[in-house]
Amino acid sequence: MKIVLDAMGGDYAPQVTVEGGVLAAQELGLEVVLVGREAAIRRELAKYETRGPSLSVVHASQVIEMEDKPATAVKAKKDSSMIVGLDLVKKGEAQAFVSAGNSGGVMVAALFRLGRTKGIQRPALCAILVSREGPLCILDVGANTDCRALYLLQFAIMGSVYMERVLGIEEPRVGIVSTGEEEGKGSQLVLEAYELLKRSGLNFIGNVEGKDLFSGLADVVVTDGFTGNVMIKLAEGMAGFFSGIIEEEIKRGPLTALGGLLAKPAFRQVRSRLDYSEYGGAPLLGVEGVVIVAHGRSNPKAIKNALRMAKQAIEGGMIEAIREEIERRVEGERGR
Repeated sequence: MKIVLDAMGGDYAPQVTVEGGVLAAQELGLEVVLVGREAAIRRELAKYETRGPSLSVVHASQVIEMEDKPATAVKAKKDSSMIVGLDLVKKGEAQAFVSAGNSGGVMVAALFRLGRTKGIQRPALCAILVSREGPLCILDVGANTDCRALYLLQFAIMGSVYMERVLGIEEPRVGIVSTGEEEGKGSQLVLEAYELLKRSGLNFIGNVEGKDLFSGLADVVVTDGFTGNVMIKLAEGMAGFFSGIIEEEIKRGPLTALGGLLAKPAFRQVRSRLDYSEYGGAPLLGVEGVVIVAHGRSNPKAIKNALRMAKQAIEGGMIEAIREEIERRVEGERGR
């Protein structure tokens, strides 16, 4: 299995990306293609024991930077690591693409180079978070700020396929973000999407309020990209805020410091459960290829797990399953 890694993508590239690629090649049995400025990549590779064909380098002279405007950069930088890497997937020379670079750039480049999956009107970015019951898929989280009801139905189908084929959750429960749990609550978009989801044949459980998002009521939660993006950034900010407060209070006096020392194993377990690097990245669903968007601040473990996520998507036949489910459920809805 050959997976492309954008070696120049992320806040700490190429050091972190190359190390993550080496870990994936060693631990996951993958062939990792590192795409980017060859001299810089090989300098990093020289730090590791990398015998065998599991790591290769493809040169790309340009980088789509974090501050670049995605559409402009994708058109102007034809020899960027993103474009060169995605072209390897398009030509069938690799089976997936992973990047911790400019997320907007990845989305635009994937649409331009790979195209949309047949029947999908809008691809969606899917954030994998942790709820009380296990992994939680929230989509869309930024690819589509304005949505129609049919888009949310397609998001639900793609999210369900992902959770089942990649994370092994049978008949994932699907909810829609709303301002109340009762049917009939929410915006016009939510009301229209609710009716489509109710008829879809998915395991639809109804509305999910913000307060219940992490309680484990649903495995897949759909919303428009504007709301989803605000939600995950709020969750990320609150997690950091509370961690900081707890640390401050523990250090406030000798008794609390002692209590903190005794509770250290529990804190370590909580940190492990909430660690974003365990899942590695966010799949971009609805394009004709497996594309994983990792966090810009990814560490080597997160890069390795983003590559693992791509591997699982390939093994689960995710792209083919999305095509089949969209044709079966969405085309049936259009025929009504």
